[in-house]
Amino acid sequence: METKIRNMEDFAKASGISRPTISKYFNDPNAVRNTTRERIEQALETYDYRPNIFAMNQNRKLTRNIGVVVPSLADPFFAEIARNVERRCIDAGYQPTLYSAHGNRDQEVEILDSLRSLKPAGLLIAPLGRSSDKAMIEKFSRKVPTVLFDSYLPDIGLSFGGSDNFQFGRLIVDYLCRTGTPPCFFEMQNPSNPNANKRRQGYIAAMEALGHAPQVVSVTGEGWNFEEIGRNGGLEIIDSDGFPSDTVLCSNDRLAIGLISACFARKMPVGFEEDSAIRIAGMDDHPFSRFTCPPLTTISQDYEAISKHAVETLFGNLEGDEITDKVVLFEGNLIMRKSA
Repeated sequence: METKIRNMEDFAKASGISRPTISKYFNDPNAVRNTTRERIEQALETYDYRPNIFAMNQNRKLTRNIGVVVPSLADPFFAEIARNVERRCIDAGYQPTLYSAHGNRDQEVEILDSLRSLKPAGLLIAPLGRSSDKAMIEKFSRKVPTVLFDSYLPDIGLSFGGSDNFQFGRLIVDYLCRTGTPPCFFEMQNPSNPNANKRRQGYIAAMEALGHAPQVVSVTGEGWNFEEIGRNGGLEIIDSDGFPSDTVLCSNDRLAIGLISACFARKMPVGFEEDSAIRIAGMDDHPFSRFTCPPLTTISQDYEAISKHAVETLFGNLEGDEITDKVVLFEGNLIMRKSA
């Protein structure tokens, strides 16, 4: 065959059989349906592919547990990502266990400590970001295959899959400038998640490319109570000098939800109709963003692509595949709703 099969991911693409199903077959051929087993075995002959037997044998000595750690399972955004990851792990014959760090560095460290005793096959973690103990995560990854998603931690050499947050900023600024007043950027002074910094950089680059002066408005607040920070910060700005533009781009949807609440409290209609006082947009396509009043214009994250990359990269690590792409970023899509 002309197709060169280097690892299990290539084999899955060439054969048209999903990676989790193939992984399940190699761990236990009887765990898949007879018709599926026949398809896989026929593809093995067709492509003359043989997996890394040493890695497979090592993998069988491990537990079937996969740890999944997110900043907060109470946040529907992370709950949705975790749900996607969990489903993919189960489909591949693994037993995922979900953990929430509750936005707390010490809790994140404690989770890693407790996971060691369970001897998991691997770890999928969306780290807190700026407040994470990077040295601790790096140390853990020396013993347990670990893949990062959502928030990238540089300088510790782990594979990562997440959103192209710089692209998010550029895409939505272009839309807002084409449809109304160029936006100012509304953010926290000390964002918990490093994605906010990339989004600000994308906003600034897009504004400058379009010939507009960037206007960044920062409010006090730390932690993960974004709605409260957005509401309190929005009220303070509205009650003083007001925003420098009648279009406000928030660094995430949860801040935008808080700001919409502040505008309602001050009887400022939100939207693009003639009688509206302000346009508001966010980024993430948070599960609640479609239910705000009015529904929130935003940039959607690709939940499916991010979860698929994280799980399949981890499986590749477990099965001895050579990882060629350390950092993979997925672009977002513009979701136009009535807030902007």
